[in-house]
Amino acid sequence: MTQPSLGADFFEQLYRADADPWQFETSPYEAAKYAATLAALPRPRYASAFEIGGSIGVLTAQLATRCDSLLSVDLSTVAQAQAIQRCQHLPQVRFEIMNVPHDYPSDRFDLILLSEVGYYWSWADLRQAQAQIYNSLLPGGHLLLVHWVHDAPSYPLRGDDVHEAFKDFAASRFRHLHDGRTEDYRLDLYERL
Repeated sequence: MTQPSLGADFFEQLYRADADPWQFETSPYEAAKYAATLAALPRPRYASAFEIGGSIGVLTAQLATRCDSLLSVDLSTVAQAQAIQRCQHLPQVRFEIMNVPHDYPSDRFDLILLSEVGYYWSWADLRQAQAQIYNSLLPGGHLLLVHWVHDAPSYPLRGDDVHEAFKDFAASRFRHLHDGRTEDYRLDLYERL
């Protein structure tokens, strides 16, 4: 039996117990990963970007400097309240509470960032999200995936599962532009055909 996606209750409890449970603000690992994430983007600027799982907004604030418009979504109201506070000086950023893939915006984007989120989904939700991402990404738009690759038994999937699933899904839909791997995370950049 496959494990269901982790829901809002899991994340709300996590952020209530610790405002920064993964040390996004202070971790050298996170800082280096964010730098690699931004460095992987081939364009200096994007017209309309979508960040799935913006959490407390540390990466959101950095990504926003490269975007005319950035929609950041999360399913935790506690985390997103921090993100809104952190990004209040960035008028190009808007925030919504969404449980992707069950909720999904109707906008079209030239950049979609899926960072440290895919392994929280069940296989069925991952497949649904893949289709939604593809349909909302403009031709020539970029999809950037970044995920931790170590085992986390409480997560439905592993980072490599997510990236391999997108590799298979990409076959006739995307061009693979870049891959990067460290001992801790994997990064893949795709361009929609």
